[in-house]
Amino acid sequence: MDTLSYKTISANKETVNKEWVVVDATDQVLGRLASKVAKLLRGKYKPNFTPHVDCGDNVIIINASKVKLTGNKLTDRVYLRYSGYPGGQKQSTPADILAKPNGAEKLLRRVVKGMLPKNKLANHIITNLYIYEGPEHKHEAQSPKAIDINLYK
Repeated sequence: MDTLSYKTISANKETVNKEWVVVDATDQVLGRLASKVAKLLRGKYKPNFTPHVDCGDNVIIINASKVKLTGNKLTDRVYLRYSGYPGGQKQSTPADILAKPNGAEKLLRRVVKGMLPKNKLANHIITNLYIYEGPEHKHEAQSPKAIDINLYK
């Protein structure tokens, strides 16, 4: 029995192969889309996944303004933030966030960031996410491939 054939290979920054993918958010449920995008960003779908290395893909989300929320989440869900000062806790609903300029982009980025690990690596991984409210994006030079996010588990 050759024991060297069972050697675990850990990826590092030089050996990972990062791809560019385009995800269409039209009529996708916000939470389900965000969890799959978080897995793509993290690299969980790749066979050489390494937890402490950024081995995920660069993800471009188009049509972010057409994402939908099920049930009463548009008005009932509450996102909290805290300024650090007494009385500085603020709350907002997804409807409030979507009403602002670039609201769909801000909401989707917040939801995806919440599904990443809470460490320094997540701050680096979230920079690989590009969100556009319309169907156009400016990353044609990277020749991204369009994927169907519904095929991922």
